[in-house]
Formats: sequence, structure tokens, C-alpha cells
Amino acid sequence: MTYDFAPLFRTAIGFDRLAQVMDTAARNTATPSYPPYDIAKTGNDSYALTMAVAGFGPEDIELVVQDNTLVVQGRVSTPQNEGEILHRGIARRAFERRFALADHVEVTGADMNNGLLRITVRQIMPEALKPRHISINTTRPDAPRIEPRQTAPDSTPAAA
Repeated sequence: MTYDFAPLFRTAIGFDRLAQVMDTAARNTATPSYPPYDIAKTGNDSYALTMAVAGFGPEDIELVVQDNTLVVQGRVSTPQNEGEILHRGIARRAFERRFALADHVEVTGADMNNGLLRITVRQIMPEALKPRHISINTTRPDAPRIEPRQTAPDSTPAAA
């Protein structure tokens, strides 16, 4: 499947990463189903990723964030002597799951309880991306300078 982003690029600036994410998603058709997970929106700018990792301890799981990708890896620890296994219904196999993170999203924590790994994620709005008003300058010496309206008590007008 191919997407044509030419109309978007004619009127938008800086969306190169969107094309890259869409291309990666289209190429990755073999989505693993182990371990199962849920993604929930827990607030306006916060999310929770919950993975069912029965049989794994915190020392068996590694979380890495690199290049806007969260990588969750589970390694099988040395098996304990449980006797002769007659049926293995709990999958204790190694896994690697990758989750694409949007720009300005950070992983804020992870905890494990009752075989569920919960990873909390938050979207952070950098100061540079918050709305700001720009003052309008004029070349006429008799014209008054128009200052921007203040949106918050701590915001200052942009320097000319």
C-alpha cells in the first residue's frame, strides 16, 4: 500500500516524520500478538500501556526509548525446577514489542503488578510550541506600536 503525501507537503512544513511513520506502518504487516496489551488514554495528555507478562519479573524486562520508539523486551530467565511439565499454557518465551511515540511524548514510569506491566506515557507541550502573540512593528514614526495581548501572566511579548 502506498500513500501520496504530495498534497500535504505542498501546504505543510515539517511533516516528514509523518510520511516515515506511515511508511513503516504499511511495511510492518506481520504484527506479533504476544504478549497482549492495552493502550488507554488516562487524561488529556497522558496514556497507559498495559502488557500481560505472566511469568516475567521486573528483572526479565527491559524498556528502552530511542528515536521516538518505545521498545519493550522480555528475556526468559533460567527456568526453575518445576518437575515434569504436563501442559504449558503460560507462554514464557522471549519477546520484543515496538511502539511508535509521537513527538514530545515521554515515558514517565513503569510498574508491574499481578503479571501486568503498566507503562505511563505523557505528551509534553514545549514552550516553543505554545501559542504566543507577535507584536506588529510599523515604519511610520507617528504610528503607535501595537503590543500583543497577554495570554498568561508569565508570558512576555516577543522582541522585535
